[in-house]
Amino acid sequence: MSQLKVFITGASSGIGQALAEHYASEGAIIGLVARRLSLLTSLQEKLPTKTIIYAVDVRDSDALEKAAQDFIAQFGPPDIVIANAGVSAGTLTENKDDIKTFKGVIDINLLGMVHTFQPFIHVMKQAKKGSLVGIASVAGIRGLPGASAYSASKAATIAYLESLRVELNPSGINVTTIAPGFIKTPMTDINQYPMPFLMAPDIAAKKFAQAIAKKKRFIVIPWQMGCLARILRFIPPWLWDFMMKNAPRKAHANWDWL
Repeated sequence: MSQLKVFITGASSGIGQALAEHYASEGAIIGLVARRLSLLTSLQEKLPTKTIIYAVDVRDSDALEKAAQDFIAQFGPPDIVIANAGVSAGTLTENKDDIKTFKGVIDINLLGMVHTFQPFIHVMKQAKKGSLVGIASVAGIRGLPGASAYSASKAATIAYLESLRVELNPSGINVTTIAPGFIKTPMTDINQYPMPFLMAPDIAAKKFAQAIAKKKRFIVIPWQMGCLARILRFIPPWLWDFMMKNAPRKAHANWDWL
């Protein structure tokens, strides 16, 4: 059996780091992408398997393509590509200064995913195998007050991944959409409100990997949040508006924070 090859963005902390550690524990060859070289280097040094790091911003499609080409040149087509890079910030449309934040969140969360997958699709089609995995969020299922940029970006990723899945289905490439609930990461650490079913990142990574191995099309993790997500889909707009009237909001942040 050939050695598993996995390419992960947003790998310097949180879910990305946990996924890197999980696949490394299984002996996979790993390519890791993140903006922060120091964190990537620290992670590379402690992983017990072959690990290549790339200090790249996923908004830079050319740099990400070069990273992908380097990984392919060394190891061949990856078995799994995980577009995990993402940011979150509280935003208000009424604030002109938040326009930069809107653009940044959407560029990273949505276009960064496109930039991640694009360089790999041709070689994966040739191999007639492989999995493209996009990390979305339950926040993309219904719009949340004060998190319009984040909710919009994640709703867009869910729709994008579904389009990509049916588009690539005849080619033998699997596309998996994972919509996490609350995972304990630096992104959620800033939340000043209760987070039901909060999950540790190492446990989440294991469940993500299981879903990827089973070639799930769409999954919400943890399962309790999945049950809630099914209910959320059918709540009528008037009731959703009432429920969200006094809902807690994500802390506001400007683009400099990102």
